[in-house]
Amino acid sequence: MNRLQLGDLAPSFTLPRAEGGDYSLQQDLSERKGWRFVIFFRGSWCPVCNEELQDIQENLSYFEGKDIHFTFVSTDNQQDLNEMKEKHGLTSPILADATDDILKQYGVYHHGEDALYEDHGIHGEPAYYLLDEEGKVMYQQQQTSPFGRPHSKELRKIAAYIRKNLK
Repeated sequence: MNRLQLGDLAPSFTLPRAEGGDYSLQQDLSERKGWRFVIFFRGSWCPVCNEELQDIQENLSYFEGKDIHFTFVSTDNQQDLNEMKEKHGLTSPILADATDDILKQYGVYHHGEDALYEDHGIHGEPAYYLLDEEGKVMYQQQQTSPFGRPHSKELRKIAAYIRKNLK
C-alpha cells in the first residue's frame, strides 16, 4: 500500500462516473483550472457520507469561487452511486472504484474481511487529498472509520491556510 507524501504527484486515474461515461483526473486538471479535493468515501449506503456530500454540495459555490473543485471516489457500485447522486442533486464527479485499484494507489484504508470489527462489509474508508493545479498533494487525511472527517467548514479553513502559506 502506498503512502503519499506532501508534494508527491497524486496517482492519475480514469474511472467510471456514477451516471455513466469515464472521468480522467488528468483531463479534469487540464480542463477545470484550480485545486482539487479528491475525496474517498465509504458508499451510498453510509448515512455519514450522504450527509457529508450534501454539506459540500450546499457549499460548492464558495469553493468554486476559489477555483477549488471536488471529485468523489467510492468502492460502491455505479448504480447505487448514481441513485445517491440523483437523490441529493450532487453535481461533482462521483466515481466507482469497483476494483479498489485507485484506493490502493492512494493508500486509502480498506475495511476488509480481515478487519477487527464488522462494519457494513468490505469497503474503503474516508480519505481526503487536496491537489494543486498540477496534481501534487498539498494535504491529506485518512480515517479508519466513518467519524472524524472534515466537513466543508474545515475544508474551507484547510484550503485557505495552505493558500495563505504557500512557499
